[in-house]
Formats: sequence, structure tokens, C-alpha cells
Amino acid sequence: MRTNGLARAALRFKPSAFAGTFIALFMAAMIVSACGILLESGARAAAPPDRYAAAPVVAAADQKAHHYTGSGDGRSDIGGPVPDRARLDASLVAKAAAVPGARTAVGDVTFPVRTDRTALTAHGWGATAFTGEQPTKGRAPATGEVALTTGTPVRTADGTPPAVGDRVTLHTADGARDFRVAALVSAPGTGPTAWFADREAVRISGHPDRVDAIAVLPEKGVSTAVLKDRVTTALGKQALVHTGEDRGSVEETRVDDAAELLLGLGGSFGGVATMVAVFTAAGTVALSVGQRAREYALLRAIGTTPRQVRRAIATETLLVAPLAGVLGCLPGIALATWWFGQLRDKGAIPESVDLALSPLPPAIAVAAVILTGLVAGWSAARRPSRVRPGQALADAAVERSRPGPVRLLFGTAALIGGFVLAGIARSASGEDAANTALGVVMCFMLAVALLGPLVARACAALVGLPLRGAGAPGSLAAANSRSNARRLASAITPIVLAVAFASTLLFMHTSTDRATARQQNAGVTADHVVRPASGGLAPDAVAEAADRPGVTAAVGLLKTSVMVPTGSGESAMLRTASAQAVDGAPETLAAVQDLELRTGELALGPGRVALDAGLADAAGVGVGDRLSLRLPDGTRTTSEVVATYGHGLGLAEVTLVRADAARHVSDPFATELWVKGGSPQQFTALGTVLDGGDYTSARSVDRELNAWANHTMAAVLGGFAAVAAANTLVMTVLDRRRELGTLRLIGSTRRQVLRMIRWEALLVAVAGVTLGSAIALATLVPMVRGITGEGVYIPPTVYGSLVGAAVVLGLAATALPARAVLRSVGRV
Repeated sequence: MRTNGLARAALRFKPSAFAGTFIALFMAAMIVSACGILLESGARAAAPPDRYAAAPVVAAADQKAHHYTGSGDGRSDIGGPVPDRARLDASLVAKAAAVPGARTAVGDVTFPVRTDRTALTAHGWGATAFTGEQPTKGRAPATGEVALTTGTPVRTADGTPPAVGDRVTLHTADGARDFRVAALVSAPGTGPTAWFADREAVRISGHPDRVDAIAVLPEKGVSTAVLKDRVTTALGKQALVHTGEDRGSVEETRVDDAAELLLGLGGSFGGVATMVAVFTAAGTVALSVGQRAREYALLRAIGTTPRQVRRAIATETLLVAPLAGVLGCLPGIALATWWFGQLRDKGAIPESVDLALSPLPPAIAVAAVILTGLVAGWSAARRPSRVRPGQALADAAVERSRPGPVRLLFGTAALIGGFVLAGIARSASGEDAANTALGVVMCFMLAVALLGPLVARACAALVGLPLRGAGAPGSLAAANSRSNARRLASAITPIVLAVAFASTLLFMHTSTDRATARQQNAGVTADHVVRPASGGLAPDAVAEAADRPGVTAAVGLLKTSVMVPTGSGESAMLRTASAQAVDGAPETLAAVQDLELRTGELALGPGRVALDAGLADAAGVGVGDRLSLRLPDGTRTTSEVVATYGHGLGLAEVTLVRADAARHVSDPFATELWVKGGSPQQFTALGTVLDGGDYTSARSVDRELNAWANHTMAAVLGGFAAVAAANTLVMTVLDRRRELGTLRLIGSTRRQVLRMIRWEALLVAVAGVTLGSAIALATLVPMVRGITGEGVYIPPTVYGSLVGAAVVLGLAATALPARAVLRSVGRV
């Protein structure tokens, strides 16, 4: 007897036995390939050069803030991309220009300047050496002069468009200044732009003595590779030298953020999703093999060797898995493409970054499902292939009462680990609690999967008690569930997966969103919040608003982010925290914001900061301590903590004075003006005027991306688990043809049999929802408390929808195949 022929015959004459396996492996390949594509896109994220297309060598600062922990072999870098742009010392321009083979080196700067109503982008005139703009009228600007694009919205004092020789007033980081127009430049597609003399551009950019990048142009005959090596040697560790496509990351610094986002999705979420997909597929394969125990027992009884049985199962897997894997990669590619496109549309990924599509992720996905099928089939075939032929048929007729010793050992270890981590998470605080809670869900899910039969038997015993009051169908459903615990466990596990992961993702967002909204509503005490139509506020906007009749307080806020080292040991990280830099008298901030001061006093000043209490706890600092942090461009600084407050999630986690932050951001102008008193009409000339309610609604838009990401991940994981649950339920019902036929033969009516099936489905749904909810709650409580300092918020309608979906899924996935089975067995 040829085992390969036996496998082909089984697939040919009993295709329904392999349909469930095919669907599970198909879905697993889809998830693995989609996450792999996102992961590869993050690893290869790059933007083609645009501004620096004609500059073959570009030197720039490292855009990552490095923070090392540990020592020796255990030393690791836990840093990340800086929130703004890291810049180079302007003195490096001369070093680059002195390199043999360099024709010139240009210190490039890009910064905003303003008129009373309009923002312009400004550069140094030297950049035209590689961008190519030429004046249509006039000449290159000198000190005190400016070149403007033709048709610019800048106006002279008498309100007319500027001509060469006219004087215009521009607001720079140093204040308002008059400049003589030296040239008009035709630059279609660039928007309103101003060019200054190189030295003056660096000085008024807001970050004097610093340049964004250094563009090095070669002499004739000098290759890019040679020039790069020479520039790298000259600048040493003070700069990173870029050539080719790598130059795009210098002008588009968000590439690193996009790469981190994609790596997080493909790695962190992808790792969880892949594990769930592979584990669920393995369970389905094992269920399929277990349902055919009678066939393997018969083969053993007629003399088939254990090796032949294992080869037959392996061959069956190899006949199904490759096709399922290849076909599953097609919707996987579509899912990754859609997901990437949504992230780009929402502004999380720059337009210049493309999705990376290569054969590697699909190949890995196909290999993963084949390996999963082989391992699961081999594991499920161990017992039927090793039992003695004389006992094979007898053993196949009775379900094993308990899991094997290996499953029991690892399942118990996972259960104990889950309780231990839950205890640690409850006793911890801040981010330590949130990070520890991530392990809780994984341990409990692994325990449920490994100890499934024992868990199912316990659920059947508990839920079976009320079922006995539902008449004969209910009692029979309870008895069936107790005696077929493995079958019940196979149906419960996917529902537990769906409920646990979907609840964790959804209610994490609802909890943080509610806490943020509550803190915003309580924290915004200003009567009006003014936002400029474009760019930042004019430098004199705060003083101008304070002079308006009826105004009792006016504060400008520069919204940005800083990086704070938090945690210790393995949980240490360089965390990006929201920050607000106060423009104006710091003591007036309390008049427009209620930060909910907890300790210290809001005595802000140079080198002094106030922190959100949760962030202070995570960083291990209190009032009077010195905090080492990174400013938006990655510059290290140490500040004294003067206060901690409770509304950081809704307002800002770090509060400092504008003088400490202005030289470390690309746009030094205040982004918001908070006013107490006065009427809205008094501030319309400064920008869009919002009241407190409008402001909180506008701020909620910033959370939409997180909400969408959580909902999408919940839909992907929950949808996969739901399909896996339906697939498993259909497989278990179809496998009960003999049992349902016997019930009909002994006199049970069709209605009674269907009622029994519905009660079993309800038991499965209730057990799955209960276990999944318990696991999600054990994860969410410490995680939400660590992030928000508050309890978990579970909207009843959302949770009710989850429960309803699980119940409807269980009933539909059992009733439909049960009706088909009953039609096939006929009526007695």
C-alpha cells in the first residue's frame, strides 16, 4: 500500500474532511503575508530625493536619539527618531567645503517667516546652486535683503505687490524686520518662498549656528563614491553622509517615523497576529486529524505501520498547505496594500514612501503554513500511529480524558505565569504596569489553548447546571459537552481569541479616549483658543491679545514633543511625550489652563519644567529632582522638576518655557493662543477662534488615527478568529453525522436535535465570551491604569455588540451545517 496514494485518495474522495484545514491555512497565510509586507516596507522605508536631487552628497545629523542601557554584551540602544529635526553645527560647512574634490559645500536651512497673515518658507540663497532657481529680476540677496517668489502674498507698506528695490516687513524668529527686495524669482510649484543671504538665513532661522544639512557638490571628474568617503572622513562622527536614494530621508525626516510605525505594525502586532493565526491553524489541523481517528485506527488494525500513518498525514498536509498558502497570499497582499494606503491617506506615512512588494513575505507565509500543517499533523498523529493494532479501534471510540503530559506541563506553566504577571502588573505603576500587562494576555491565551479540554470540561460542568432545566435537549447538550471536551475546546478557543484580543484593543482606546476627553474638558479654562490659518502665530500676537479690552490673561503655547527616559532594566525606554512651551508670563498659564496641580508650584523658568504625574512616576523623578530629557531636535538637557500635575493626557505631559524649546524646533512660532476674557471678534485677525468646547473637539481629531488603528487591528484579529471559530464549529458539526443520525433513529425529532445543537452553541459562546472577557479585563486593568491613572471604560453598546456577535456566530455556524446533516440522514 502506497501512503502517497492513500493520501491522494483521502483528499479526492473526502474533500470535506480537508475543507476546514484549507480555510484555516488560507487565513493564516493571509495574515502572515500581510504583516510581513508591512514589516518589510518598514525595513525598506525610503523617500526619493527631491530637493537634493542635484546634490550627489548630503551630510546631515543623525535623526535618531540614542539612549543606551546595560553594559557589555547586554548593552542595548533604546532610542528612537527625534520628534523634530536634528541639525548640524554650522562650522562643519567649512570642513566639507575644504575636502579635496569638493567644488562647494552649502549649509542648507529651511525655516518659516511670516507676514501679518501669511506664512512663507525661507532658505539661504546658496541652496539655489543645487535647486536651480534663478532670479527673473534683480540679483542675489545680500545682508538685509530678501528674494521673493513672483506672485508672493507679501505686500509693501502701501499694500502693493513688491518690486525690486521695495521694502517689506517680515516676522522672523528674532521679531519683525524690514528687508529690501533684491530679486523676484519664478519658482512654479514651490509655494510662497523667501531667500536670504546664507549667513543671515542661518542667523534668523530660529536655530542660529545650526544648519539642516550640508549639500556637497563635486568638481568635474570626481565620483560620488570618492567624494562621500572624503566628506565622511572630514566630518567624522558629527554627521551622517548620504548619497543615492538615501538622500530622500534628509529632506523627509518623517521617513523614520513611518518606518517605526510600519515596523511596529508588522513586528509587534504582526507577531501577535501571526502567532494567533499559526496557533489557530495548527489547532484546526489537529482537529481534522483527530476527527479521522477511526480511519487511522482501522489502518493500524489491518497492519499499517506507524511510519506509514505519519507519512500519509504529512502527504495530506503537503497536498493542501502549499495551495492554501499561495492562494492566501493574494488577499494578504490586498490587505497590506489597503492598510498601507489608509495610513498614507491619514498622514501617518509620507506620500514619498512606497509599499515594498517582494516575493520574500509570501514565500515566508507559504513556508510557515506548510511547517504549521506538518507539525500539527505530526503531533496529532503521534498517538494513533503508536498505539498497538489490537487496541486501535477501541481507543478511537473513546475520547481521552485529559491532555497529554507535555500539554499539561506547558499549559500549567502558562497559567501560573499569567497569574504571576497579573499580580506584578497590579502592584506596578505607570508604564511598568502597562508593559507587564502585555504578557498577561499571551500567557492566559496559551494556557487556554493547551489546557483546552480541562477548561472545556469545567465550563460544561458550570454552564451545564442551568442547561438541565431546559428539558431533554438541554440535558443532552450538557452531557455531550462533558463527554466530548476536546471537541468543545476546539470550538471555544477561537472565540476566546476573538473576544480577548478585540476587547483589549477596543477598550484600550475607549478608556484612553474617555480619560483624555475628561482631562481636556476639565483642563481648558480659557474662553478662547486662537489657531493661525497657516504656520505659527506672529511673534507679537500674545502681547497684542493681552492689550485687547476685557482680556485678563493671554498665553501663547508652542506645541511640540520631547523625549524622556522612563522605566528601568528591560522596561527602560526613551519615551516621546507631548509638550507645551509657554510664550508669555508663565504665571498666567493657570488662568487659561487647569493642569490639576498635585505637587510643587508652577514656577516655570529657564531650565525648569512641570510634568504629568504619570510621566514623573515612570521617569522616577519628583519635585526638586533633575530630569534628563531630549528636546525636540534630540539635544540633551537637564531640567529641574518644579511641579507635577494630573491633566497631562488631555493637555500636555511636559510644560516648559518657550525659550527652552524655541531654538530646537523647525517652527519657533507659537502654535496656539489661549485667552481669558474679551470677545471672539477681537481675535479674528490673529487666526481661527475656538471656544473651549470647539477646542476639545478639534483636539479629538488628533486621536482619530489611534482609534482607526485600534479598530482596524481589532477587526483583523477578531475577523480572523471569528472565521476560525466558525470553521471549527462547522467541522465539529459535520463530523457528528453518525451521532445525529443515531438520535433520529432512536426517536428524537428534528426540532429536538436542532435545539440540542443550539444549546451546545450557546454553551460554546457563553464560555468563550466569559473566558475572553476575563483575559481582556486582566490585561486592561493594569494597562489602562498605567497609561491614564483611571479605570477601564467599557461602553455597554460596544461590549453588547461583541457578545451578540459571538452568540450569533455560534448559532449560525452550528445550525446551518446541522440542518444539512439532518437532511442527509433522512427521517425515520
